Amino acid sequence: MNGLPLVELAGDAYTQGWRHGRALRAAIAANLRIYTARFERELRMPLDEVWRRAMRYAAAIAEQNPDYAAGMRGIADGAGVDLAAIAALNVRYELFYQYFREFDRPAGKPDGCTAFALLPSETTDGHLLAGENWDWITGVRGAIVLTVEPDGHRALAFTEAGIFGGKIGVNSAGLALLINGLSSAADDWASLRRPFHVRCYEILRARTLAEAQAVITTEARAGSANFLIAQAPDRVINIEAAPDAIALSSCANGCLIHSNHFNDPAALGVVERAIERVPHSQWRQERLQALLAPRPQSLASVQAALRDHERHPYSVCFHIDPTDPPDEYYETVASVIIDVTDKTLYATDGPPCEREYVRYQL
Repeated sequence: MNGLPLVELAGDAYTQGWRHGRALRAAIAANLRIYTARFERELRMPLDEVWRRAMRYAAAIAEQNPDYAAGMRGIADGAGVDLAAIAALNVRYELFYQYFREFDRPAGKPDGCTAFALLPSETTDGHLLAGENWDWITGVRGAIVLTVEPDGHRALAFTEAGIFGGKIGVNSAGLALLINGLSSAADDWASLRRPFHVRCYEILRARTLAEAQAVITTEARAGSANFLIAQAPDRVINIEAAPDAIALSSCANGCLIHSNHFNDPAALGVVERAIERVPHSQWRQERLQALLAPRPQSLASVQAALRDHERHPYSVCFHIDPTDPPDEYYETVASVIIDVTDKTLYATDGPPCEREYVRYQL
């Protein structure tokens, strides 16, 4: 199949992790090369210290979610790499955002993305649609994982090779998750609160929207992030989460769009970091809002919107800025559209203007 690799995972958490590590061994090695270089350059610390921090977090995860900890061990064993390296991949969100907080300079970018949800009343086939362009480090390797839990619960999701679970996907309860990176001055990895990727894992194992929402809202967080959660037939909620504050919103006129900024940081008491060298989050959000304004929308028209190049390279379909140094290249690494009603995921392996969407069925 021309697209992201599909990896089928079953069994207990350790076994799922082992199969992930074995199937994606080469991609995990490639991601570790990319991330270890960035850890050394952007965190400005020896790798021994990165591994030490990662293992501190791994110990906390073992208490917060033993299954997730077992999954990380399985990946490490299946891929034949040290657990510290896999733990660092799984908490890289917290480690990188701590870097943004500590150094406060416009070199890095958060997990960029432009996400959306369209209620069934706004689509041509009456289905609930959600999706995003996930913009991140050029060359990072992803996969689609189809997970079957021992109790029969299933999830179909995009993940990075080496990161357990998934972060953009849909489950057998008809619940879908989309994410956006956010950054605030209060982000602090050393709090060792339940990390971002563990929360994504837990959301995709939730049966109800209320249960998924509680994963975010019932305890404080180590770092800022945005979670767009939808459930068939027609429910959508967006959660902007800073370490100690949250903002909830829902669809306006049947549509919800979110990118990489707090919509009203002052109301939350949030101080955002200016980490985009060329600010573009507000533009991408406004542009996708305009592109999806004509209704109803079809799967094809949404795909076209996610290929939009207005204000290239800082467009909805995000591309490398050739004025950046090569080791700071970012682009749309994957584009994902979820038909939540049908529990179907469409994804590209790279920018959607260059790659076709491949269909994956839960």
